[in-house]
Amino acid sequence: MPSRLADDDELRVALLNPCYWPEVRRGSERFARELASGLLSRGQPTSLITSHPGRPRRSVEDGLRVLRLPRPPQAWLVRRGYDAYLTHIPLTYLALRSERYDVAHALYPTDALAAARWGRRTGRPALLSYMGIPTRRWLGAARGRRSVLSRAAEGCDAVVALSEYAANEFRESLGREVRVIHPGVDLRRFGPADARAERPSIVCSAAVEEPRKNVPLLLDAFALVRERLPEARLVLSAPRDRGAAARAGIGADAEAAGVEWRDLDDERSLARAYGEAWVAVLPAVDEAFGLVLAEALACGTPVVGYAGGGIPEIVDRDGIGRLFDRLEPEPLADAILATLDAAADPGTAQRCRAHAERFSTERCTERYLALYRELATAR
Repeated sequence: MPSRLADDDELRVALLNPCYWPEVRRGSERFARELASGLLSRGQPTSLITSHPGRPRRSVEDGLRVLRLPRPPQAWLVRRGYDAYLTHIPLTYLALRSERYDVAHALYPTDALAAARWGRRTGRPALLSYMGIPTRRWLGAARGRRSVLSRAAEGCDAVVALSEYAANEFRESLGREVRVIHPGVDLRRFGPADARAERPSIVCSAAVEEPRKNVPLLLDAFALVRERLPEARLVLSAPRDRGAAARAGIGADAEAAGVEWRDLDDERSLARAYGEAWVAVLPAVDEAFGLVLAEALACGTPVVGYAGGGIPEIVDRDGIGRLFDRLEPEPLADAILATLDAAADPGTAQRCRAHAERFSTERCTERYLALYRELATAR
């Protein structure tokens, strides 16, 4: 039997993701940064191997070694119905082989193909954290998507889902048992503000250009909220492409109707917006977890989310927010109004903050470190 790694043994971790800041600042990019920060704080040398539309570039960003590889042209594959981020796999594999790593941790299925091959060649563990929900509909929506995820899951030593809901979809769609580790919230960066906004304020950091986030539905619900609270305002994440708002059905007169645009891709601005808001809302469907709601709770702000996907695993009790179960303006508006009323309770902020501590970066990091050591010992 191999000897078990001690808790203080050093592990050189390579995180793999096809994009990173500043090109993209959402989902897996934020997850990579949070996990890397947690690993680095525990003395684990951590690198990120990613791609970008440019020359190779190495940098050290807040202690994280980042290698940005050239991203070969991929438009021709996308036009044929394949997913993006297939063309950089060979370069990612070569980058893994060029240095000594103890663990390859992919955050995207295509990168997991490179990690799995590296694991076979080196005898070291490879794993995939899957950021989405592998429904049959999603897997069939692009050529080769099911095959890539199946090969990645089969080739890696472990697959991790972000919620029990996502793990169940793995069982239903792929017949694969996976582990569950909730993503982490940095409780130092996301904390209660000194004071709430004077006006009833609602914040939604979802991307307006992403249809499944249902921002237009939120706008319809907000109009109903304004009928009762004319002074209410809604803070939305400003898209880089201002035409995206129009394409999502958000007109130029939105600001006159109480909508305020902010750069919520910036983490400080996001934390400030959560801290000032009375309520944070995520009306999205097919959310694997809903990290933005956990971040808002860490700021002491009650939340409203759709009762589907992984969101009910966050909003799982009274006193921290509400769920709505129909994708219609009226039930969403009712949930927002009820939560605005609850925000006036002096104990709400404390309950929200205490609940968010269940999803801290520290807990997430410890669980991943334990998994790395388990897999390395088994190898």
